[in-house]
Amino acid sequence: MPAKTTLDDRAVPAEAVTPLIRGVAVLRQLTEAGGTLSASGLERATGLARSTVDRIASTLARMGYVRLDGRDVVLAPPVMELGNAYLAALGLPALLSAHADALADELDESVSLAVGDRDGIRFIHQATRRRAMSLSFRIGDRLPAERTAPGPLFATEWTDAEWDAWRERRTADPEDRGFPAVPPREHLSFDADFERRARRAREDGWALDDQLIEPGLVAVSVPVRDPRAGGGRIACVASVVSHTSRHTAADLRDTLLPRLRTAVAEMERELREAPEPPPGAAPAGLAVWTGASKQELGREFVESLARGLTVLTAFGAGRAELTLTDVARATGLARATARRALITYEHLGLVRQSGNRGFALTPRVLSLGYPPLSRTSLAHIATPHLAELAERVHESASLAVLTPSGEEIQYTARAATSRVMSVNVTVGTRLPAYATSLGRVLLADLPPGERQLGDPTPLTPRTTTDPAALRAALEDVRKRGYALVDEELEAGLRSVAVPVRDRTGRVVAAVNVAMHAARRSVEECVRDVLPELAETAGRVEGDLRVAGRFARVVVA
Repeated sequence: MPAKTTLDDRAVPAEAVTPLIRGVAVLRQLTEAGGTLSASGLERATGLARSTVDRIASTLARMGYVRLDGRDVVLAPPVMELGNAYLAALGLPALLSAHADALADELDESVSLAVGDRDGIRFIHQATRRRAMSLSFRIGDRLPAERTAPGPLFATEWTDAEWDAWRERRTADPEDRGFPAVPPREHLSFDADFERRARRAREDGWALDDQLIEPGLVAVSVPVRDPRAGGGRIACVASVVSHTSRHTAADLRDTLLPRLRTAVAEMERELREAPEPPPGAAPAGLAVWTGASKQELGREFVESLARGLTVLTAFGAGRAELTLTDVARATGLARATARRALITYEHLGLVRQSGNRGFALTPRVLSLGYPPLSRTSLAHIATPHLAELAERVHESASLAVLTPSGEEIQYTARAATSRVMSVNVTVGTRLPAYATSLGRVLLADLPPGERQLGDPTPLTPRTTTDPAALRAALEDVRKRGYALVDEELEAGLRSVAVPVRDRTGRVVAAVNVAMHAARRSVEECVRDVLPELAETAGRVEGDLRVAGRFARVVVA
């Protein structure tokens, strides 16, 4: 047993990596604060010195995990790769999320998948309905077991030690202040109530939540058992969640439980028949990158923190359990460095030891930035990148999508530049797609038969309105990968646009730079602005790929 020392009033293994513990604390506080905290706020929340907070924030910014926005530290989409590593290694979202989504569509109610996380539950998938009163829980949120429908089902598999840990937590935190995702408990309940619900769940094979979290919220849950595990242990729990304005708890049991059970049977069949996933590509060159970053930034870059975080990314699809050697090989780190990181994570509850000298991630990894970003939008992802682009080229930059009719574009994000004469467009503005660079990029990605050109009318003497000429222009855009529109929307307005693609390669939006024609020639737009624009689109796509791997990113 390694010797113990004291850090921040907590006993930790002597071989644990102190900067890694502190970096994890910063990420957790940012997560609990909704994704944004000032540096002074982080100082107060973590108890760390301001200089330490600044160095950690600088390191996380270098990794892309946060943005430094004035005095604020803001979580950024790349930090979701940590949670993605857990979800990919778990395998359940990839196999079961489509079933949950289909059930939500059929019932017109929210459906969630959750796993057990110590004395609580943690969501790994959410299929929500968009209503005035809708479910606000996010992927990665952790709830106390006794205030949920899945909790009693997971408790049927608890050991005596786990029951004791639950009772200790209940005594130490009777109002559930340690669970930021739920409102504090208003009425204290007795331990015997939950114990009785767990016994009933064992007998019935399902469980109800009748307004245990807050008034009006009801849910019914059924366990999804893994037929590959000995004894059919619970892999996750599927729940249908509603509001008492639509269903009472008894209604859920009587009307929706049978359909939920059918969906769970389909999920269990999926688990039984799914082949073992092939090992995904491990991260490469991380140790070299962290070394180079340290060389460039000096003491502002905490190399031990960056190297420790890369250890989590060694896990993934087909890499659910890794030995120390596997982790060192995947990351390029020395075995001693990887070993100390794993010891640290085991102490923090982010990693557990599995059989055959292996290690596996725990659901707690989702507490590192995932919940606030799991319901992000493409506009939110793109805005900081557009601001950087506008600053580099000294022109306004925008993001737009096609409207449902396909004949117009709608601006969803924008970064303006300060000029006496500038392009005056606001978020929400709609313009005809055929006469804009953004619209032509979006139309060009569609099959020719699906392109809606509407009734082109001349907006300036230079507007292309001939359908044949427009079709030829769109084919040209498709081949070149960008569109340049010169004074066709408005006299004196010149713009260039490129596509933004999702994980499947489908164009979901476009970004552009617009300017007065007197400031840059067409040739200068292509030579100077287009490369900067393409680089920005690539950064937006990179963030979109990470954010959209297991979470739903709102595009429109």
